Amino acid sequence: MQRIHIAIAGCGPAGLAAALLLHRDGYRVTLFERFDTPRPVGSGLMIQPTGFAVLRELGLADALLDHGARVDRLRGEAAGSGRAVLDVHYAALGRRGGFGVGVHRATLFALLHDAVVAEGIVIERGRAVTGSERLSNDRRRLLLEDGGSVGPFDLIVDALGTRTPLAPPCGRALAYGALWGTLDWSDGTGLDPAALEQRYRRASVMVGVLPIGRFPGSDVRKAAFFWSLRADRLDDWKAAGLESWKRDVADLWPATRPLLDQIVTAGQLTFARYAHRTLPAPVAPGMIHLGDAWHSASPQLGQGANMALLDAYALALALRGADDVAGALSHAVALRRRHVRLYQALTALFTPVYQSDSRVLPFVRDHLVGPLSKLWPATWIQAAMVSGLVGDPLGPLGLKGSPD
Repeated sequence: MQRIHIAIAGCGPAGLAAALLLHRDGYRVTLFERFDTPRPVGSGLMIQPTGFAVLRELGLADALLDHGARVDRLRGEAAGSGRAVLDVHYAALGRRGGFGVGVHRATLFALLHDAVVAEGIVIERGRAVTGSERLSNDRRRLLLEDGGSVGPFDLIVDALGTRTPLAPPCGRALAYGALWGTLDWSDGTGLDPAALEQRYRRASVMVGVLPIGRFPGSDVRKAAFFWSLRADRLDDWKAAGLESWKRDVADLWPATRPLLDQIVTAGQLTFARYAHRTLPAPVAPGMIHLGDAWHSASPQLGQGANMALLDAYALALALRGADDVAGALSHAVALRRRHVRLYQALTALFTPVYQSDSRVLPFVRDHLVGPLSKLWPATWIQAAMVSGLVGDPLGPLGLKGSPD
Protein backbone atom coordinates (compact mmCIF):
# COMPACT_ATOMS: atom_id res chain seq x y z
CA MET A 1 0.00 0.00 0.00
CA GLN A 2 2.87 2.41 0.67
CA ARG A 3 3.87 2.45 -3.00
CA ILE A 4 0.48 3.19 -4.53
CA HIS A 5 0.20 6.25 -6.78
CA ILE A 6 -2.69 8.59 -5.96
CA ALA A 7 -4.04 11.31 -8.24
CA ILE A 8 -5.99 14.12 -6.61
CA ALA A 9 -8.14 16.23 -8.92
CA GLY A 10 -8.79 19.71 -7.54
CA CYS A 11 -6.91 22.16 -5.32
CA GLY A 12 -9.69 23.14 -2.93
CA PRO A 13 -9.59 22.42 0.81
CA ALA A 14 -10.45 18.73 0.32
CA GLY A 15 -7.82 18.16 -2.36
CA LEU A 16 -5.00 20.06 -0.64
CA ALA A 17 -5.69 18.53 2.77
CA ALA A 18 -5.88 15.03 1.28
CA ALA A 19 -2.59 15.62 -0.57
CA LEU A 20 -0.82 16.61 2.65
CA LEU A 21 -2.21 13.75 4.70
CA LEU A 22 -1.56 11.06 2.09
CA HIS A 23 1.90 12.35 1.19
CA ARG A 24 2.89 12.32 4.87
CA ASP A 25 1.70 8.71 5.10
CA GLY A 26 4.19 7.74 2.40
CA TYR A 27 2.02 7.56 -0.71
CA ARG A 28 3.07 8.95 -4.07
CA VAL A 29 0.67 11.87 -4.64
CA THR A 30 0.08 14.06 -7.70
CA LEU A 31 -2.35 16.98 -7.68
CA PHE A 32 -4.11 18.08 -10.87
CA GLU A 33 -5.38 21.65 -11.20
CA ARG A 34 -7.17 23.18 -14.19
CA PHE A 35 -5.64 26.64 -13.75
CA ASP A 36 -2.04 27.52 -14.57
CA THR A 37 -1.95 29.36 -11.25
CA PRO A 38 -4.05 27.60 -8.61
CA ARG A 39 -6.47 30.00 -6.96
CA PRO A 40 -9.48 29.86 -4.66
CA VAL A 41 -13.02 30.88 -5.56
CA GLY A 42 -15.31 32.80 -3.20
CA SER A 43 -15.06 35.07 -0.18
CA GLY A 44 -15.35 34.31 3.53
CA LEU A 45 -16.10 31.07 5.33
CA MET A 46 -16.19 29.72 8.86
CA ILE A 47 -13.81 27.06 10.09
CA GLN A 48 -15.73 25.24 12.77
CA PRO A 49 -14.28 23.08 15.58
CA THR A 50 -14.55 20.08 13.23
CA GLY A 51 -12.43 21.59 10.48
CA PHE A 52 -10.11 23.13 13.05
CA ALA A 53 -9.37 19.65 14.42
CA VAL A 54 -8.14 18.53 10.99
CA LEU A 55 -6.06 21.68 10.46
CA ARG A 56 -4.47 21.09 13.86
CA GLU A 57 -3.46 17.59 12.74
CA LEU A 58 -1.92 19.20 9.66
CA GLY A 59 0.05 21.63 11.82
CA LEU A 60 -1.82 24.65 10.44
CA ALA A 61 -4.02 25.61 13.39
CA ASP A 62 -1.71 28.31 14.73
CA ALA A 63 -1.34 29.88 11.30
CA LEU A 64 -5.11 29.86 10.88
CA LEU A 65 -5.61 31.62 14.22
CA ASP A 66 -2.91 34.13 13.34
CA HIS A 67 -4.58 35.08 10.04
CA GLY A 68 -8.26 34.43 10.72
CA ALA A 69 -10.71 36.07 13.12
CA ARG A 70 -11.90 34.18 16.17
CA VAL A 71 -15.71 34.00 16.22
CA ASP A 72 -17.44 33.27 19.52
CA ARG A 73 -21.01 34.05 18.55
CA LEU A 74 -23.57 34.11 15.72
CA ARG A 75 -26.34 36.67 16.00
CA GLY A 76 -29.26 37.46 13.70
CA GLU A 77 -31.96 40.09 14.13
CA ALA A 78 -35.26 40.79 12.45
CA ALA A 79 -34.89 44.11 10.65
CA GLY A 80 -36.58 47.07 12.30
CA SER A 81 -37.61 45.31 15.49
CA GLY A 82 -34.18 44.59 16.97
CA ARG A 83 -35.60 41.20 17.93
CA ALA A 84 -32.88 38.53 18.11
CA VAL A 85 -34.02 35.45 16.21
CA LEU A 86 -30.61 33.77 16.18
CA ASP A 87 -28.16 34.02 19.06
CA VAL A 88 -25.66 31.19 19.19
CA HIS A 89 -22.74 31.11 21.63
CA TYR A 90 -20.04 28.47 21.28
CA ALA A 91 -19.62 28.74 25.04
CA ALA A 92 -22.95 26.91 25.41
CA LEU A 93 -21.10 23.71 24.48
CA GLY A 94 -18.71 23.99 27.38
CA ARG A 95 -15.11 22.86 27.02
CA ARG A 96 -15.68 20.78 23.89
CA GLY A 97 -17.22 23.62 21.88
CA GLY A 98 -14.29 25.96 21.36
CA PHE A 99 -14.95 28.65 18.76
CA GLY A 100 -15.21 29.32 15.06
CA VAL A 101 -12.65 31.07 12.88
CA GLY A 102 -13.72 33.46 10.14
CA VAL A 103 -11.25 33.34 7.25
CA HIS A 104 -11.10 34.28 3.59
CA ARG A 105 -10.99 31.35 1.19
CA ALA A 106 -7.80 32.80 -0.27
CA THR A 107 -6.13 32.70 3.14
CA LEU A 108 -7.16 29.11 3.84
CA PHE A 109 -6.02 28.18 0.34
CA ALA A 110 -2.65 29.89 0.86
CA LEU A 111 -2.02 28.06 4.13
CA LEU A 112 -2.77 24.65 2.60
CA HIS A 113 -1.14 25.35 -0.78
CA ASP A 114 2.06 26.69 0.77
CA ALA A 115 2.31 23.54 2.91
CA VAL A 116 1.83 21.35 -0.18
CA VAL A 117 4.55 23.22 -2.07
CA ALA A 118 6.90 23.16 0.93
CA GLU A 119 6.63 19.36 1.09
CA GLY A 120 7.43 18.95 -2.60
CA ILE A 121 4.10 17.43 -3.60
CA VAL A 122 3.76 17.50 -7.38
CA ILE A 123 1.08 19.83 -8.77
CA GLU A 124 0.26 19.42 -12.47
CA ARG A 125 -1.06 22.86 -13.42
CA GLY A 126 -3.19 23.70 -16.45
CA ARG A 127 -4.58 20.14 -16.59
CA ALA A 128 -8.36 20.33 -16.81
CA VAL A 129 -9.89 16.96 -15.94
CA THR A 130 -12.94 15.85 -17.94
CA GLY A 131 -13.38 12.25 -16.83
CA SER A 132 -11.72 8.98 -15.91
CA GLU A 133 -11.25 5.57 -17.46
CA ARG A 134 -11.26 2.35 -15.49
CA LEU A 135 -8.46 -0.06 -16.34
CA SER A 136 -7.64 -3.58 -15.26
CA ASN A 137 -7.12 -4.30 -11.57
CA ASP A 138 -9.39 -1.31 -10.81
CA ARG A 139 -6.71 1.20 -11.71
CA ARG A 140 -7.75 4.37 -13.55
CA ARG A 141 -6.60 7.07 -15.92
CA LEU A 142 -7.62 10.71 -15.80
CA LEU A 143 -8.99 12.09 -19.07
CA LEU A 144 -8.01 15.65 -19.88
CA GLU A 145 -9.63 18.53 -21.73
CA ASP A 146 -6.92 18.57 -24.39
CA GLY A 147 -7.89 15.02 -25.43
CA GLY A 148 -5.01 13.36 -23.64
CA SER A 149 -4.91 11.21 -20.55
CA VAL A 150 -2.59 10.59 -17.65
CA GLY A 151 -2.05 7.57 -15.47
CA PRO A 152 -2.58 4.84 -14.56
CA PHE A 153 -3.26 5.52 -10.89
CA ASP A 154 -4.08 3.15 -8.10
CA LEU A 155 -6.53 5.69 -6.70
CA ILE A 156 -8.18 8.87 -7.97
CA VAL A 157 -9.46 11.33 -5.38
CA ASP A 158 -12.17 13.59 -6.83
CA ALA A 159 -12.10 16.99 -5.12
CA LEU A 160 -13.46 18.98 -8.07
CA GLY A 161 -16.54 20.32 -6.33
CA THR A 162 -20.24 20.38 -7.05
CA ARG A 163 -19.89 20.35 -10.84
CA THR A 164 -17.30 17.60 -10.96
CA PRO A 165 -17.00 15.83 -14.32
CA LEU A 166 -15.92 12.66 -12.52
CA ALA A 167 -19.42 11.94 -11.19
CA PRO A 168 -22.86 11.87 -12.77
CA PRO A 169 -25.08 14.95 -12.22
CA CYS A 170 -27.41 14.79 -9.25
CA GLY A 171 -29.30 17.03 -6.86
CA ARG A 172 -30.93 20.36 -7.58
CA ALA A 173 -29.95 24.00 -7.83
CA LEU A 174 -31.27 26.17 -5.00
CA ALA A 175 -33.39 29.21 -5.78
CA TYR A 176 -31.41 31.57 -3.56
CA GLY A 177 -27.75 32.44 -3.84
CA ALA A 178 -25.82 35.39 -2.44
CA LEU A 179 -23.72 38.35 -3.45
CA TRP A 180 -20.36 38.27 -1.68
CA GLY A 181 -17.75 40.96 -1.24
CA THR A 182 -14.50 41.31 0.70
CA LEU A 183 -14.08 44.68 2.41
CA ASP A 184 -11.92 46.35 5.03
CA TRP A 185 -13.19 45.92 8.57
CA SER A 186 -14.55 49.18 10.00
CA ASP A 187 -14.17 49.95 13.69
CA GLY A 188 -16.65 52.22 15.45
CA THR A 189 -19.69 50.86 13.63
CA GLY A 190 -21.03 48.76 16.48
CA LEU A 191 -20.32 45.57 14.52
CA ASP A 192 -18.96 42.82 16.73
CA PRO A 193 -15.42 41.76 15.68
CA ALA A 194 -15.96 38.34 17.27
CA ALA A 195 -19.36 37.53 15.76
CA LEU A 196 -21.06 36.59 12.51
CA GLU A 197 -23.98 39.03 12.40
CA GLN A 198 -27.04 38.99 10.15
CA ARG A 199 -30.20 40.99 9.59
CA TYR A 200 -33.37 39.56 8.05
CA ARG A 201 -36.51 40.81 6.42
CA ARG A 202 -38.74 37.76 6.35
CA ALA A 203 -36.72 34.97 4.69
CA SER A 204 -36.30 36.63 1.31
CA VAL A 205 -33.86 39.35 2.42
CA MET A 206 -30.73 38.70 4.44
CA VAL A 207 -27.54 40.69 4.88
CA GLY A 208 -24.56 39.47 6.87
CA VAL A 209 -21.08 40.49 7.99
CA LEU A 210 -18.37 38.02 8.96
CA PRO A 211 -14.95 39.10 10.30
CA ILE A 212 -12.31 37.14 8.38
CA GLY A 213 -8.99 38.38 9.73
CA ARG A 214 -6.21 39.34 7.37
CA PHE A 215 -4.55 38.11 4.21
CA PRO A 216 -1.02 36.67 4.45
CA GLY A 217 1.49 39.51 4.36
CA SER A 218 -1.04 42.16 5.36
CA ASP A 219 -2.11 43.72 8.66
CA VAL A 220 -5.44 45.04 7.32
CA ARG A 221 -8.40 43.27 8.91
CA LYS A 222 -11.12 42.21 6.51
CA ALA A 223 -14.83 41.48 6.54
CA ALA A 224 -16.90 39.25 4.29
CA PHE A 225 -20.15 40.98 3.35
CA PHE A 226 -23.04 39.00 1.85
CA TRP A 227 -26.53 39.72 0.57
CA SER A 228 -29.06 36.97 -0.10
CA LEU A 229 -30.59 37.10 -3.58
CA ARG A 230 -32.71 34.82 -5.71
CA ALA A 231 -30.76 33.69 -8.75
CA ASP A 232 -33.55 34.66 -11.15
CA ARG A 233 -33.49 38.22 -9.79
CA LEU A 234 -29.80 38.83 -10.43
CA ASP A 235 -30.45 40.68 -13.70
CA ASP A 236 -33.04 42.87 -11.99
CA TRP A 237 -30.50 43.69 -9.29
CA LYS A 238 -27.97 44.75 -11.92
CA ALA A 239 -30.56 46.85 -13.76
CA ALA A 240 -31.65 48.67 -10.58
CA GLY A 241 -28.15 50.01 -10.07
CA LEU A 242 -25.65 49.86 -7.26
CA GLU A 243 -26.70 53.04 -5.45
CA SER A 244 -30.33 51.96 -5.17
CA TRP A 245 -29.26 48.65 -3.68
CA LYS A 246 -26.87 50.30 -1.22
CA ARG A 247 -29.70 52.51 0.04
CA ASP A 248 -31.84 49.42 0.61
CA VAL A 249 -29.07 47.72 2.58
CA ALA A 250 -28.36 50.82 4.68
CA ASP A 251 -32.05 51.18 5.49
CA LEU A 252 -32.14 47.55 6.58
CA TRP A 253 -28.94 47.77 8.65
CA PRO A 254 -27.50 51.30 9.16
CA ALA A 255 -24.31 49.99 10.80
CA THR A 256 -23.16 48.63 7.43
CA ARG A 257 -22.84 52.08 5.82
CA PRO A 258 -19.02 52.26 6.28
CA LEU A 259 -18.77 48.92 4.51
CA LEU A 260 -21.14 49.94 1.75
CA ASP A 261 -19.10 53.10 1.14
CA GLN A 262 -16.23 50.86 0.04
CA ILE A 263 -18.35 49.29 -2.73
CA VAL A 264 -18.05 51.56 -5.75
CA THR A 265 -18.59 49.08 -8.59
CA ALA A 266 -20.76 46.00 -8.99
CA GLY A 267 -17.59 44.12 -9.90
CA GLN A 268 -16.59 44.10 -6.23
CA LEU A 269 -19.42 41.65 -5.58
CA THR A 270 -19.52 38.05 -6.78
CA PHE A 271 -22.74 36.09 -7.06
CA ALA A 272 -22.54 32.58 -5.59
CA ARG A 273 -25.01 29.91 -6.67
CA TYR A 274 -25.77 26.97 -4.42
CA ALA A 275 -26.96 23.41 -4.95
CA HIS A 276 -28.19 20.64 -2.71
CA ARG A 277 -26.82 17.30 -3.81
CA THR A 278 -25.61 14.04 -2.33
CA LEU A 279 -23.91 11.56 -4.63
CA PRO A 280 -25.61 8.17 -4.15
CA ALA A 281 -22.35 6.28 -4.69
CA PRO A 282 -19.35 8.29 -3.43
CA VAL A 283 -17.02 5.39 -4.25
CA ALA A 284 -16.28 3.58 -7.51
CA PRO A 285 -13.49 1.10 -8.22
CA GLY A 286 -10.27 3.05 -7.85
CA MET A 287 -11.99 6.38 -7.11
CA ILE A 288 -13.54 8.30 -4.23
CA HIS A 289 -15.38 11.65 -4.21
CA LEU A 290 -14.70 14.09 -1.35
CA GLY A 291 -16.20 17.36 -0.18
CA ASP A 292 -18.64 19.07 -2.54
CA ALA A 293 -17.96 16.39 -5.16
CA TRP A 294 -19.77 14.00 -2.78
CA HIS A 295 -22.17 16.32 -0.95
CA SER A 296 -23.03 20.00 -1.19
CA ALA A 297 -25.70 22.22 0.33
CA SER A 298 -26.55 25.83 1.05
CA PRO A 299 -24.13 27.62 3.40
CA GLN A 300 -26.75 28.19 6.10
CA LEU A 301 -25.01 25.93 8.62
CA GLY A 302 -21.54 26.87 7.35
CA GLN A 303 -20.22 23.33 7.04
CA GLY A 304 -18.85 23.07 3.47
CA ALA A 305 -15.08 23.42 3.98
CA ASN A 306 -15.28 21.66 7.34
CA MET A 307 -17.01 18.62 5.87
CA ALA A 308 -14.40 18.52 3.11
CA LEU A 309 -11.55 18.52 5.63
CA LEU A 310 -13.21 15.71 7.61
CA ASP A 311 -13.65 13.67 4.40
CA ALA A 312 -9.96 14.05 3.60
CA TYR A 313 -8.94 12.95 7.08
CA ALA A 314 -11.31 9.95 6.96
CA LEU A 315 -9.70 8.79 3.71
CA ALA A 316 -6.19 9.04 5.15
CA LEU A 317 -7.25 7.21 8.30
CA ALA A 318 -8.95 4.43 6.33
CA LEU A 319 -5.92 3.89 4.10
CA ARG A 320 -3.63 3.55 7.12
CA GLY A 321 -5.39 0.45 8.35
CA ALA A 322 -6.35 -1.21 5.06
CA ASP A 323 -4.93 -4.12 3.11
CA ASP A 324 -6.30 -2.90 -0.22
CA VAL A 325 -7.69 0.25 -1.83
CA ALA A 326 -11.26 -1.02 -2.19
CA GLY A 327 -11.53 -1.83 1.49
CA ALA A 328 -10.07 1.52 2.45
CA LEU A 329 -12.57 3.44 0.32
CA SER A 330 -15.52 1.59 1.83
CA HIS A 331 -14.20 2.28 5.31
CA ALA A 332 -13.65 5.99 4.56
CA VAL A 333 -17.26 6.39 3.44
CA ALA A 334 -18.51 4.44 6.45
CA LEU A 335 -16.61 6.81 8.76
CA ARG A 336 -18.35 9.83 7.23
CA ARG A 337 -21.72 8.68 5.89
CA ARG A 338 -23.80 9.22 9.06
CA HIS A 339 -22.49 12.75 9.63
CA VAL A 340 -22.92 13.66 5.97
CA ARG A 341 -26.51 12.41 5.90
CA LEU A 342 -27.32 14.21 9.14
CA TYR A 343 -26.03 17.60 7.99
CA GLN A 344 -27.52 17.28 4.54
CA ALA A 345 -30.89 16.75 6.24
CA LEU A 346 -30.39 19.58 8.76
CA THR A 347 -29.33 22.03 6.06
CA ALA A 348 -32.30 21.13 3.87
CA LEU A 349 -34.57 21.64 6.87
CA PHE A 350 -33.25 25.02 7.98
CA THR A 351 -32.40 26.72 4.68
CA PRO A 352 -36.03 27.71 3.89
CA VAL A 353 -36.24 29.38 7.31
CA TYR A 354 -33.59 31.90 6.25
CA GLN A 355 -33.64 31.78 2.43
CA SER A 356 -37.03 31.36 0.81
CA ASP A 357 -40.15 33.23 -0.28
CA SER A 358 -42.15 31.81 2.62
CA ARG A 359 -43.98 34.22 4.92
CA VAL A 360 -45.07 31.61 7.45
CA LEU A 361 -41.62 30.20 8.27
CA PRO A 362 -39.99 33.54 9.13
CA PHE A 363 -43.01 34.52 11.23
CA VAL A 364 -42.65 31.32 13.27
CA ARG A 365 -38.87 31.88 13.42
CA ASP A 366 -39.18 35.44 14.70
CA HIS A 367 -42.06 35.04 17.14
CA LEU A 368 -41.76 31.49 18.42
CA VAL A 369 -38.45 29.79 17.66
CA GLY A 370 -36.37 32.91 18.34
CA PRO A 371 -37.57 33.42 21.92
CA LEU A 372 -37.46 29.70 22.71
CA SER A 373 -33.93 29.40 21.33
CA LYS A 374 -32.62 31.53 24.21
CA LEU A 375 -33.54 28.78 26.68
CA TRP A 376 -31.62 25.62 27.54
CA PRO A 377 -31.36 23.05 25.92
CA ALA A 378 -32.03 25.02 22.74
CA THR A 379 -28.88 27.07 23.37
CA TRP A 380 -26.81 23.86 23.41
CA ILE A 381 -28.59 22.36 20.39
CA GLN A 382 -28.03 25.46 18.26
CA ALA A 383 -24.36 25.67 19.19
CA ALA A 384 -23.88 21.97 18.47
CA MET A 385 -25.46 22.29 15.02
CA VAL A 386 -23.46 25.38 14.04
CA SER A 387 -20.18 23.91 15.30
CA GLY A 388 -20.71 20.77 13.23
CA LEU A 389 -20.48 18.56 16.32
CA VAL A 390 -23.94 16.99 16.11
CA GLY A 391 -23.48 13.29 15.48
CA ASP A 392 -19.97 13.24 17.01
CA PRO A 393 -17.97 13.35 13.75
CA LEU A 394 -14.64 13.63 15.57
CA GLY A 395 -14.96 10.50 17.70
CA PRO A 396 -14.78 7.89 14.91
CA LEU A 397 -11.79 9.74 13.42
CA GLY A 398 -9.91 9.92 16.71
CA LEU A 399 -9.77 13.72 16.53
CA LYS A 400 -9.95 16.09 19.47
CA GLY A 401 -12.28 19.09 19.71
CA SER A 402 -11.12 22.68 19.67
CA PRO A 403 -9.23 24.08 22.63
CA ASP A 404 -10.78 26.68 25.00
